[in-house]
Amino acid sequence: MLFTEVVETSGAVAATRSRLAKVAALAELLKRLDTPAVVSFLVGVPSQGRIGAGWRTVDDVDIPPAAGESLTVVEVDEALGAYGEFSGKGSAGRRADLLAALFGRATLAEQEFLRRLLTGELRQGALEGVMLDAIASAADVPAASVRRAFMLSGGLAETAAAALRGGEEELAAFRLEVGRPVRPMLASPAESLPEALAELGSVVVEHKLDGARIQVHRRDDEVHVFTRTLREITATVPELVDLVRAMPCASVVLDGETLALNDDGKPRPFQETMSRFGAQDVRELLLSPFFFDCLHLDGRDLLDSPLRDRLAALRSVAGPHVIPGVAEATEEQAATVVDQALAAGHEGVMVKALDSLYAAGRRGRGWQKVKPVHTLDLVVLGVEWGSGRRSGKLSNLHLGARDPDGGPPIMVGKTFKGMTDELLEWQTRELGALATEEHPWGIFVRPEMVIEIELDGAQVSSRYPGGVALRFARVLRYRPDKDAADADTIDAVRALLPTQTTKAEHEPTE
Repeated sequence: MLFTEVVETSGAVAATRSRLAKVAALAELLKRLDTPAVVSFLVGVPSQGRIGAGWRTVDDVDIPPAAGESLTVVEVDEALGAYGEFSGKGSAGRRADLLAALFGRATLAEQEFLRRLLTGELRQGALEGVMLDAIASAADVPAASVRRAFMLSGGLAETAAAALRGGEEELAAFRLEVGRPVRPMLASPAESLPEALAELGSVVVEHKLDGARIQVHRRDDEVHVFTRTLREITATVPELVDLVRAMPCASVVLDGETLALNDDGKPRPFQETMSRFGAQDVRELLLSPFFFDCLHLDGRDLLDSPLRDRLAALRSVAGPHVIPGVAEATEEQAATVVDQALAAGHEGVMVKALDSLYAAGRRGRGWQKVKPVHTLDLVVLGVEWGSGRRSGKLSNLHLGARDPDGGPPIMVGKTFKGMTDELLEWQTRELGALATEEHPWGIFVRPEMVIEIELDGAQVSSRYPGGVALRFARVLRYRPDKDAADADTIDAVRALLPTQTTKAEHEPTE
């Protein structure tokens, strides 16, 4: 397949707001899939992941474009793979030569696509859902079969190849495999505790911890620990490995959270928990695990079992490490759990239907989170230079919500509130490394860093493309455990609009 076909299809997808049109354009190309790299490129990432080509490196490539289209997808994929493998003395020169040769064979449109692909500007986690529908359409298989295979395989490219090669039969061959992470089930925000209880019926109400999501896999003495983004962190959390290895079972897959606790049992700052995930050696700061789901136990897969059965399995194996909560909770008991969770320093509660199945990788209504304040996980799109005591620091953040139809994040507001001097220093360094454009006022950045924002609500606004703006937004924390595909959607922001708005409320307060 010619590389230009991918470039043209990507352009067609970006040019329309219609989800159906996006699906149709992607499906038409997928029907002629000859390498899984096509899928990776279309969602904006090299098939090898990050290969170490920053925007300054790519920006330095100034090669006249080719007059005609000759590059194939396979050739581009092989070149990017070779680029990522260069290391040691002289590697910079070899990388520069490789990029020059690749860009020299690319047309102007292909060069622009390559620049955006390599700098992360094309990366669109939000396009995953659209791509899954396109795979189903191209292979003429049920969308549910594609989603389940993706849930279990963890890879879009592998899922597409299986669907187009063997249809529903090959998709059904994907199974939960101990040692290979499953995409985590996500929760939706609840309007209130009474509304969540009324909607879900028979429920378990659990503490919602201010920790980091983990998934642990064990087979005999072999243990693996993964983050919510499926990154393995086993080597950095030996205390969790030892704890899981001591459980009374031969094989298990558990879903849960981990966090660092103070001596009084209350959670330490989230950033301290996350610091362990990137550690290269064992730290004195120990992590405590709290598990809330069991996906596999001693040879039996439980993904398709109701939550009440999964909880029974969980209690039999995880015992004292099960997250606090009450099953079959009455409204009075649920309110008590909320009070206990907040008193313990946690965020609120999770309300889960006891008959719900594990909808991995999806944000369904079977799990709902109840918190006393409004918070949103948004994507940083840009940041402005500060003034006064913040001079020389990147300060005022541009915030975007995820487009559920696969488009780029939609800007919904700005904020500079809630930042400590330490956070400003960190933000200036980290966001500067993600810059895609520099201006006198600040920078635009790759839309991949997620930040948790506390706000008073939302209001109608003509200033931003989504027609909605945040009210009194302030920074709670960055979420390095999440990527752009985990961010809240523009629909979640709009859900915070009051039922009636006045003319005075039509412009945002920042």
